[in-house]
Amino acid sequence: MTALLFPAPDWPTLPVDGSDARFPVRRVFCVGRNYAAHAAEMGAEVDREAPFYFTKSALAVVPSGTTQPYPPATADLHHEVELVVALGTAGFRVAPEAALGLVWGYGVGLDMTRRDLQAAAKDKRRPWSMGKDFAGSAVIGPLTPVAGFSPDAQRIALSVNGDLRQDAVLAEMVWRVPELIADLSRYERLGPGDLIMTGTPAGVGAVVPGDRLEGRIDGLAPVTLSVGSAD
Repeated sequence: MTALLFPAPDWPTLPVDGSDARFPVRRVFCVGRNYAAHAAEMGAEVDREAPFYFTKSALAVVPSGTTQPYPPATADLHHEVELVVALGTAGFRVAPEAALGLVWGYGVGLDMTRRDLQAAAKDKRRPWSMGKDFAGSAVIGPLTPVAGFSPDAQRIALSVNGDLRQDAVLAEMVWRVPELIADLSRYERLGPGDLIMTGTPAGVGAVVPGDRLEGRIDGLAPVTLSVGSAD
């Protein structure tokens, strides 16, 4: 029998709204620039030929309601509220018309971003990893099974300390959920436990220690985060 050299990390799981069940997280894919207004506020344009992606480690996932320390090596931590798609069925090279068959459910997520590190990486044409993938950077609310929610034109919004920062509708997404799943399945064999964070609308901005964030999408359980003091 093979012995581990040190204890394996606890793999993250997410709560299911209204149930004692837990959803085990496998991988986290994130969609960049999927709302035209957000792309514009970042000084970029949407690539309408195809979506593009970056990833976060599954170990970056934390549940709603936690307090996360202000992360190291940044002075510009930003919030990004997003629709999260949770997959429950495997698929590879899936047609758009069959893509929703892979979906187990949906949730609200926060893609926390070290914006200064991301901007520096962009300037040097380097990967965004240090700006996007760090402990506690993917905050995910309770998931709702697919039978209880279908993304269409629901409102997506985020407030900080009760002040509204982001406010849009899911219909503003450039690439809708079936298109994203179908396209991503060209590159990866998708499987149960995979999460897709589908991009954020305009209005992103900085948060500081002591701030409380709440992200909402009509019909889904909200996601909340309190920003703690710096590590």
